[in-house]
Amino acid sequence: MKKYDLRPVIDAIRETVKNHELEAPGTYRRWIWQNEKNSRNLGINEYGCADAINILYTIGELACDDELRSARINALQSMQNPETGMFVESTHNTIHTTAHCSAAIELMDAKPLYHIKGLHRFMSKEGIATFLESIDWCAPWPESHKGAGIYAALANSGEMTRELEDYYFEWLWDNTDPVTGFWRSGYANEAPLSSEDRQFGNTPAPLYNYLAGGFHYLFNHEYARRPLRYPEKIIDSSLKMFRENCLRDDFGKTIGFLEIDWLYCLTRASRQTPHRFSDIKEAISDFSEIFCNYLLDLVSSGEYKTNDRFNDLHMLFGCICCIAELQEAMPGYIVTEKPLRLVLNRRPFI
Repeated sequence: MKKYDLRPVIDAIRETVKNHELEAPGTYRRWIWQNEKNSRNLGINEYGCADAINILYTIGELACDDELRSARINALQSMQNPETGMFVESTHNTIHTTAHCSAAIELMDAKPLYHIKGLHRFMSKEGIATFLESIDWCAPWPESHKGAGIYAALANSGEMTRELEDYYFEWLWDNTDPVTGFWRSGYANEAPLSSEDRQFGNTPAPLYNYLAGGFHYLFNHEYARRPLRYPEKIIDSSLKMFRENCLRDDFGKTIGFLEIDWLYCLTRASRQTPHRFSDIKEAISDFSEIFCNYLLDLVSSGEYKTNDRFNDLHMLFGCICCIAELQEAMPGYIVTEKPLRLVLNRRPFI
C-alpha cells in the first residue's frame, strides 16, 4: 500500500476553521459566503460552533485556556431552547441539531444547560418503540438523524438510563435486516442499487441510503459496546456497493459524509467478525487512493479556498472524520503531524 502525507490537507483544514472564526471568542459561522438562493445565515451558527470544536478536537488542537473554553461552551449552550432543551437550525431536523450540539459540548467536558425535555415523552419502552416505529424507513438516511439522534442526544447530555438503552438496542436488534445488515428489516430488500437520487415516498431509497442511515445506528452500537446482529451482511453490502459503483457518482471525490459512512460501516463491522477481512483491506486501500489523491490535488491546486463544501464547516467535519478513521484502519499509511482522533471513539454522533 502507498503512504499518503496529508499534512498539507490538515494545514488547509486548520486554516479554513480559522477563517470561519467570528469576532466574539468561541463563536464560528458555518459558511463564509452566500449561496445562489441567498438562504445562508453567515453569522453565528449551531453547526459552525459545534463543528469548529469537532474539527479542532480531531486534529488535536482543541486545548485552550479556561477563558476560551468557557466561551466555546457558552456559545453553544446559549443556542439551546430553555423550554424544550432542544437546539434548532434550519438545515437539519431538530433532533439532529440537538444531538450534534450536545456531542460537541461533551468534547469540552460539559453538558447542555437544560434537560432535553422535548424527548422525555419517549423515555420508556413503549415511548421509544413508538418513536422508532414512526420513522419513515423508506427514507433511511435523513430519518436516521432522528432514530440515532434521540439516543445520542440523551447519552451526551447524561440523561440516558441503562433501562432505556436496553429497550433501544433490543428494538434495533429485532428490526435488523437479515439481507443487508442495516435497518429496518424488510425495507431495503427491494431497494435499487442505483445511486440516482429521487423522491422516495413509499418506495425504498437506493441501497446506499440504507448504508448511510445504518452508519448512524452503528456508531451508537459502537459507543454502547453493543453487538451487531448481522455484521457479515453489513460487510457484504458495503463491499458490493463500492465494487459495483453503486454509491454516489462523486464518491471519494467530494467533501461530505458518505465516505465516512461507508468506511466506518466496513471497519467497525469487521471488528465483530473475520468475514472477508482481506477483501475489506483491499477495498479500503483502493478507496484511500481515490480519496487521498482527491484531497491532495484540491489543496495543492489551491481550489480548496473556493470549494463550497470545503468551506462549509459541517461538510468539512465529515471529511476529517473519514481521514481519522482511514488513519486508524491503515496504520502507518496516513501521515499527519499528530495522530488524528475520531470523535466517535469518545462519544456518539456526527
